[in-house]
Amino acid sequence: MGLDSQYQSSQDESAEPVRKATTASMQNLLAQHLAAQQEAAAAPKPEPEPELKVHALSITNETPKLRPEDAIAASFARLEAAFVAAKPAPAPADSSSDWPASAQALIESLMMENERLREQLQQVLAVQSAQEQADSDVLTPTLNRRAFLREVHRAMSDSKRYGEEACLLYLDMDSFKSINDAYGHGAGDAALIYVAETLKASVREGDAVARIGGDEFAVLLRRADLKSSRVKAMKLEAELMMGTFEYKGLYLKTGGSFGVRAFANQPTAEAWLSEADAAMFLVKKSAR
Repeated sequence: MGLDSQYQSSQDESAEPVRKATTASMQNLLAQHLAAQQEAAAAPKPEPEPELKVHALSITNETPKLRPEDAIAASFARLEAAFVAAKPAPAPADSSSDWPASAQALIESLMMENERLREQLQQVLAVQSAQEQADSDVLTPTLNRRAFLREVHRAMSDSKRYGEEACLLYLDMDSFKSINDAYGHGAGDAALIYVAETLKASVREGDAVARIGGDEFAVLLRRADLKSSRVKAMKLEAELMMGTFEYKGLYLKTGGSFGVRAFANQPTAEAWLSEADAAMFLVKKSAR
């Protein structure tokens, strides 16, 4: 072995402890690095809050690189958030300051028209109420004489034009004076109301019932011949005689006599009603 070989051998022998120390140090450092990475991976990482920077229509966000589709979705989300933040607060529901002038004018016009229609409706209802009061009897739920004669006149016109039959029933109450004398005028009023309600409940729609005056009533039967009208009068007379009305805890009875007269081209409604009244008088006289 020459000098060179001896020198190389000595060099290798002297370097061996250094290499071993270096290897151990590197292994130690590598172990520490791996341990630090594991601790960092195990620890929860706070999510960085993205910073929105809005300049006119330009929006930037300092975030890590994303996939193209994720970046597009994030961009749209930031854009929507920016517009929401920049949108002014809605005006109160009753505020009209933001309406255009034309819209405000239209609204005011509709409100004025609505007020005008409301006033017209109130006037019509007032007229109808006044008309009903003018046509109604002051005590009973029937027509008064004037309104009844108007209905009779209409029935006469229809009979002449269309050939329809019609009849009038004329009722004069029995024992009305004795009820007043025995129990007072309150009992007499109760008797009148009882008769009126009985008559109204027994006629058809289109017929008419009226209190002509005092204790006398009349019934207009449209589209009814003389025979059926006489049967109707007999049924009403029996119903009144069999029924009772209550007054201050007392149950009292009343009745009446009916006269029937068919339409036969009488000149006026008053003439037709007078003929029915005369027929009633004959019935009452024959019953005495």
